[in-house]
Amino acid sequence: MDGGSRVAELLKAHGVRHLFTLAGGHISPILVQCKKLGVRVIDTRHEVNAVFAADAMARITGVPGVAAVTAGPGVSNSITAVKNAMLAQSPLVLIGGATATILRGRGSLQDIDQVALMEPNVKWVARPNTLRELVPALRRAFEVCQSGVPGPVFVELAMDLLYPEATVRKMHLEQVDKPNKSLLQHAISTYVRGHLGYRFALSGNPDLSIPRPVDVAAPSFLAIDRAAVMLREAHRPVMVIGSQAMLRVADVASLVDAVERLGVPVYLSGMARGLLGAGHQLHMRHKRRVALKSADVVLLCGVPNDFRLDYGSHVARAKLISVNLSEQDLSKNRRPHVGVLADPHAFICALANATSASSMESSWLEQLAERDCARDGEIAALAEQPAERLNPLKICQAIERKLTPGSVMIGDGGDFIGTAAYVVRPRGPYGWLDPGVFGTLGVGAGFALGAKLVNPDNDVWLLYGDGAAGFSIMEQDTFARHGVGVISVVGNDACWSQIARDQVGLLGDDVGCPLTYMDYHVVAKGCGAEGLVVAHQDELDDALTRAVEISRTGKPVLVNALMDRSDFRKGSISV
Repeated sequence: MDGGSRVAELLKAHGVRHLFTLAGGHISPILVQCKKLGVRVIDTRHEVNAVFAADAMARITGVPGVAAVTAGPGVSNSITAVKNAMLAQSPLVLIGGATATILRGRGSLQDIDQVALMEPNVKWVARPNTLRELVPALRRAFEVCQSGVPGPVFVELAMDLLYPEATVRKMHLEQVDKPNKSLLQHAISTYVRGHLGYRFALSGNPDLSIPRPVDVAAPSFLAIDRAAVMLREAHRPVMVIGSQAMLRVADVASLVDAVERLGVPVYLSGMARGLLGAGHQLHMRHKRRVALKSADVVLLCGVPNDFRLDYGSHVARAKLISVNLSEQDLSKNRRPHVGVLADPHAFICALANATSASSMESSWLEQLAERDCARDGEIAALAEQPAERLNPLKICQAIERKLTPGSVMIGDGGDFIGTAAYVVRPRGPYGWLDPGVFGTLGVGAGFALGAKLVNPDNDVWLLYGDGAAGFSIMEQDTFARHGVGVISVVGNDACWSQIARDQVGLLGDDVGCPLTYMDYHVVAKGCGAEGLVVAHQDELDDALTRAVEISRTGKPVLVNALMDRSDFRKGSISV
């Protein structure tokens, strides 16, 4: 087996169904062999979007996502998506092609020190130097990316380890085996033969067996007991669940059951949005800061006290139970009363089994629910404000009405996506994807690509800010070529509004912020998708209905929603 075949076989053995890529000669054998084995190869228009797609695939399926990119610029183009996956704690394997081992450091095309480039941005790097080391390195990569705190890993594969041995030998030896060789040329020929012999020696019968399961970090009985006592005695408990709790995709039903048995009001963030569906009585959506400051016990499950909780000030008055896979995040900015270094999913389930009677005030849930209802009323009133074009809240309300039980939403942008988060309600687990703590713009098309491939029979909505759309709109071509019927909606107010709002207020100048009411729908049509434009409220519902109908035929569609600028999110975080 050549290296390309070994990679393909190993991916298939690990349950990988899609390989995301942008073609390059360094990695061609991997792509060809994956296609032969039934691992679907999805090529994008930019490497960063291939990695974003692999990230989304990992988040939704629980199986590490895999992307393969060519050497040099192919690897460096992926950096932003890799770092986003690192901070979002997504299990991801990035394979980077590289020049032949004998040409390293000699000025070969696209040859850079990729290991030094990637090492600070991933959990683990590997550079197998022989064919026999290739499969063990990839097997280890799959283990490392899922163990402990999940994250991306990088494996550099030199092209001479991927192509068939006969091809590699012929390619190299043709350069040195020439008639009438000098003594020096004989020496070079001997060196090359020895080099090739070493690269391919002892490389038979690679271990392609089924991968070992990854251990789950279980909480201690003592930690569970201490947390259970604290929760039983709480009068105003609040729970915040984050992305870490969603890593065990196949067992998400047990997590929902445990949350319901605990009976504690809960706020959901990151990948946990949608965990309880839409309208669950325990799920609170608004005024989280006020609720946390009023609580006497706060349970953070896979959520650090970073900027999203104002560096711990939101929970300063409460007794704090924190459970996290990361030792650093466990006590970031605030030392918990009970700190549990464990899998949040396992902890919540164990805590539900250990907790019986509760001292929670009977009116606590009612207070939080009334606060939610009041905020929803405020938003509804703001949505009725007249607009020359479209009111952003009206757009989000219209999308909310179109969502079906299996719908998945991707958020890529600043102000428009922040607005949508107040209005649209994910219909179930893994029904919302956003970049995570890195706040990366540009995740949209890659995330939507991965999500739709996992959910071919469900609607996938890509909600774009008009600034963010510029990062990946060419992937409409990828959607069209691969028959991926994503619904994209661009909230187009011709501005980087989230930045402009603070910049103008603080510095009196909007330099760098204005955009134009660009014809994004025309760009989509040029890429092979369908494009619709909406400028008035009475056109919106029909346009979204049409978009859904088109997408269900397998054709992608983009709705360019021309909207007014809004102060709805004035005072929100922009730095």
